[in-house]
Amino acid sequence: MCSMREDRVLEAVRVILEEIGEDPNREGLKDTPKRVLNFFKEIYGGIGTDPKEELSAVFDEDHKEMVVVKEIPFYSMCEHHLVPFFGKVSIGYLPNGKIVGLSKLARLVENVSRRVQVQERMTTMIADAINEKLQPMGVIVAIKAEHLCISMRGIKKPGTETATIASRGVFQEDVNLKNDFFQLLKL
Repeated sequence: MCSMREDRVLEAVRVILEEIGEDPNREGLKDTPKRVLNFFKEIYGGIGTDPKEELSAVFDEDHKEMVVVKEIPFYSMCEHHLVPFFGKVSIGYLPNGKIVGLSKLARLVENVSRRVQVQERMTTMIADAINEKLQPMGVIVAIKAEHLCISMRGIKKPGTETATIASRGVFQEDVNLKNDFFQLLKL
């Protein structure tokens, strides 16, 4: 988990409130610095952790067909504007003698999403963690997300989605297998 000096965060939030013209001592804002501190602890809880540690329940299994967990919801923070982006992650892998507990894939997404980042890096981190821990024949990760830096500021285009994909092993080489993954996502 990320480490932070709580006193500095509390003071920084007070300063920001003052600088935007607010009174940090008024009724509705008195506890805001502490609430923001607790929020930061929660949403940045993946910083400094190894995502592969979430894949702890690995089992020997002779399953040779694709495993897909689709539409795992997530919330993360854009490193460019420190505003949220959120969406869904779908993961497919082709086992090579080892499978992982399905809930561990959701835990992996949760871990990786709890940091400041770009969607492209998040996609890569998830694929690499699965690839390194399970050593499957292949892995593919697809993320679809809405970025509030596009929706609520700047160009202001709500509903715009960004899609990213990372593939490893046979998913890079076999277009039919990749197409099978995307067909399963439509079910």
